[in-house]
Amino acid sequence: MSKQAEFAVILKMNPMFADLGADELQRIAGLCHTEQLGVGETLFQKGDAGDALYGVRRGQIRIETGASDGSRLTLNFMGPGDLFGEVAVLDGQTRTADATAGEPSELFVLRREDFLAFLEREPKVAIKIIMLLCQRIRWQSERMEESVLQPLPVRLARRLCALSDDFGSEVHISQEQLGVFVGAARESVNRQLQLWRKDGILDLQRGRIMLQNMTKLTAVARND
Repeated sequence: MSKQAEFAVILKMNPMFADLGADELQRIAGLCHTEQLGVGETLFQKGDAGDALYGVRRGQIRIETGASDGSRLTLNFMGPGDLFGEVAVLDGQTRTADATAGEPSELFVLRREDFLAFLEREPKVAIKIIMLLCQRIRWQSERMEESVLQPLPVRLARRLCALSDDFGSEVHISQEQLGVFVGAARESVNRQLQLWRKDGILDLQRGRIMLQNMTKLTAVARND
């Protein structure tokens, strides 16, 4: 399969493009090029010009921002098949967070000027984008609700389930990163993970979490 065809498949899996025809997807995919990043390499930083939409072909991209005390807050993880950069590529404003490669990565890149020219010709794609942005707002509202109302085990289970959807049963993330992701101290995260380890839900290795019983983990995430 050509890279262009791969990008068309990624586009088709995204709600923003799911209802488009094969010809339309191929035309959009034909506008892209690829870019490779080494582990720890920065794709863009907060404040950079928002001039492209990205799709992850392989690897992992961390979306992060800095806190006032100098620590880093991970907002999201992007894995193979994920698209990101939709807001900046539409409004042309500066990036609101940093994007860094968590491992060697290859990205599809769709430049803003090419994408906007396509949107002028295809207004139904613009409608899909509006729907996607609304979904993002709902997602942020849910995360806010979690941080205020849900206990740590539920927040932690939901994050691990979401990471599993993208990366499978072997999640490459440190306990410190996971703690930042769910808004909890590393020590608290470690205590909960150790309890789940004893219960056979997961196993812990250096820089990795091996998910072994998704049925139990999903039940915790649902707060059953």
